Amino acid sequence: MEKAAILAITKNGIKIASSIRQHFPDWEIFAPSKFRDTTDATWYDVQTGAKIIELFSKYDAIVCIFSLGAVIRLVAPLLKDKRTDPAVIVIDDKASFVISALSGHLGGANELAQQIADKLGATPVITTAADVNKTIAVDLIGREFGWKIDDDSNVTRISAFMVNEEKIGIYQDCGERNWWNGQIPKNVIMYDDFASLGNSGCKGFLLISDKILDGNVLADAVVYRPKTLVAGIGLHTNTTKEKILECLRVCFGQHNISLKSLACLSSLKKPQEVVGLREAAVELDVPVVYFDRDELAKISIPNPSQMVQAYEGTPSVSEAAALKASQGELIVEKQKFPPDLTIAVARIRK
Repeated sequence: MEKAAILAITKNGIKIASSIRQHFPDWEIFAPSKFRDTTDATWYDVQTGAKIIELFSKYDAIVCIFSLGAVIRLVAPLLKDKRTDPAVIVIDDKASFVISALSGHLGGANELAQQIADKLGATPVITTAADVNKTIAVDLIGREFGWKIDDDSNVTRISAFMVNEEKIGIYQDCGERNWWNGQIPKNVIMYDDFASLGNSGCKGFLLISDKILDGNVLADAVVYRPKTLVAGIGLHTNTTKEKILECLRVCFGQHNISLKSLACLSSLKKPQEVVGLREAAVELDVPVVYFDRDELAKISIPNPSQMVQAYEGTPSVSEAAALKASQGELIVEKQKFPPDLTIAVARIRK
């Protein structure tokens, strides 16, 4: 958890907070100033309700060491969306129970409650159906690998099918295969052929792909986008962010692959930084990987260019950079976007 606050409102709660911070030294303790002691804490004079409003907007997680009922009353007016609300953990004043109260899955409260309980020797209390039934949490698949859900509108419905043991079909054609540890639940069936899903009799589907899929099953599916694609970029120093983004959208759209599966951009390391490439990467939330011309010149590519060789000292930038960064296979050969941009796409070898 990147940024967590511990909120204690009793003397004993402050002692528990100190014990927690021994295991999580970067977490901050907040407590009423009337209980000020030698604890390294931020002491506040405002009402706890006002303090929790401040913490709710600034922290990824809030650990509250007081009653669950009081916490519910304090945070209820602040709730917006499970995708953005912080994780909220509640611990009683004797540290007997550690309760995952809010944002159990997406916010990480379930995992955090388990970690804290292990350190305190307490009992974790986790109530989300997927966890108590030991089945697949639809909203968490691939999260540790950076996978993205293409459209989350079906997540709640397919999650209900999963915990009620309705028949669920899974199709995966790329990405990490170890996203589920343990035995696949008995209601889940793995399929090697996407076309066969339509006649499978499944009520819901989990589709793991970097391709743009089509078919009636999408109405009852959650689609996951693994980070499997590398876009190699050949460009001029003054090529703009807008040009790069627009041409990437066109290229990926023409080849029926998802930009949400983009793992990184890759290119030739130039003497002067290409600002447009850096800005495009920031907007796409991916890194840029640069290679020297000597590294790229060693890569075997299908479309070498004498002109590129003359200007850049290597017969290829986009194809070579995509292959070098992915260590995989080229799935989109060099595509030109005159006058100053070329794009090639490779799939990372898993």
